[in-house]
Amino acid sequence: MEMLQTVSINLLAMLVTLGILVTIHEFGHYWVAKRCGVKIECFSIGFGKSLYSWYRGDTEYRIAMLPLGGYVKMFGERDVEISESEKSLAFNHKSLAQKTAIVSAGPIANLMLAVLLYWLMFMTGVSGIAPVIGNIEADSSVALVGLQRGDEIVSVDGDQTRTWQEVRIALLERLGESGNVDLSYLSPGSDLINNASIPIERWLINEAEPDVLGALGIIPYRLDIPAVIGELVSEGKAEQAGLLSQDEILKVNQIEVTGWLHWVDIVRNNPEQDLFIQVRRQGQLLDLTLRPELGVDNNGDQIGYIGAGVAVPEVMPTLPEDMNRAVSYSAFVALPYAFAETWDNGIFILDSIKKMIVGLISVENLSGPITIAQVAGQTATFGLEYYLSFLAVLSISLGILNLLPIPVLDGGHLLYYLIEAVIRRPVPEKVQAMGMQLGIFLIVSVMFIAFYNDINRLL
Repeated sequence: MEMLQTVSINLLAMLVTLGILVTIHEFGHYWVAKRCGVKIECFSIGFGKSLYSWYRGDTEYRIAMLPLGGYVKMFGERDVEISESEKSLAFNHKSLAQKTAIVSAGPIANLMLAVLLYWLMFMTGVSGIAPVIGNIEADSSVALVGLQRGDEIVSVDGDQTRTWQEVRIALLERLGESGNVDLSYLSPGSDLINNASIPIERWLINEAEPDVLGALGIIPYRLDIPAVIGELVSEGKAEQAGLLSQDEILKVNQIEVTGWLHWVDIVRNNPEQDLFIQVRRQGQLLDLTLRPELGVDNNGDQIGYIGAGVAVPEVMPTLPEDMNRAVSYSAFVALPYAFAETWDNGIFILDSIKKMIVGLISVENLSGPITIAQVAGQTATFGLEYYLSFLAVLSISLGILNLLPIPVLDGGHLLYYLIEAVIRRPVPEKVQAMGMQLGIFLIVSVMFIAFYNDINRLL
């Protein structure tokens, strides 16, 4: 029942999300075409059989069965016989500038939607958690350059980072690259900014789901509770090692345990490895040796487990007030921030596409409708801010992808118009037909990879 509810929420969220994006995209084409005097025969949200339709003037407005796209059918898009009196209404008889404006209007509408969404977010307030380091993995790259628990990352490669989300985005921009990642950070109780350079070499180039923080050895600050043992599984590894209920784990291999989540990470990451632990039992310190058993999690990954639960404290911890980051602006001030956020995300997407083409990022990062449905459902349950942010990024992606110079996409048509402007005549129909076949092959191939990746993530 719970799984059915989750699937229903994800599916509904995906339909709403794609419905919004497709409607805005096609409305961009529609609005500019109408302003240029083109007769619109059909405005459809979705493909296939019509579920509901109505007419207004000469235009049919339709909601179709397959919600994974849409289209605007314009009079005179194809080379057919058109009477002299109707040529002023035909798309193909418009000037090159008008046709360019009509085709580019869809992607531009998606980019403007992102600006609008970010504008609303910056006015209502964008929240996050301060990028304070909760722990550092021993012998990791950040440990070697001097970062410590409690340090706050204030910039990555010169870009200010106010939240963990901004840190992750800045690090994701370095995927597949070689060189140095430059971090600036503040130590607790100090106003002096420290700098550190971390060398990277073809960084995480083959990772399907790169953990940029984990790769550096950074564990973000997390709300945690004391690592106190609760219920024990009979004959489990914890009981065999001599652990008792209410024992508090203090150290593992001479490394201080910061809380239960940290303790769980240690156990999971060390199957079949001896752990020398220090515990506090009724005020006394004891040393024990624990060897986690090898197991497999829901994703098929090997993990360690010991057969012990957590003792829930009477008072649950709360996030320190200074760790909450919320930024909001007036309507006027929020606008340039919205444009800047849209621009930055657009450049990031283009850079990611380039890296994927040249092999610096794994194609396993491509996602299809299944992943979109999952993320849409999750962000919808997280709250309006998270959903609007996801919708904005997806809208930018749709706008950017449609501007790529691939026949079938809007960018392919714009490429033909650019060639036409240079050679002073339309691209031959034979060349356009060959380009159409190549474009369809590329799009189908990408869709196949995206679906394959989606299914792999579910298995």
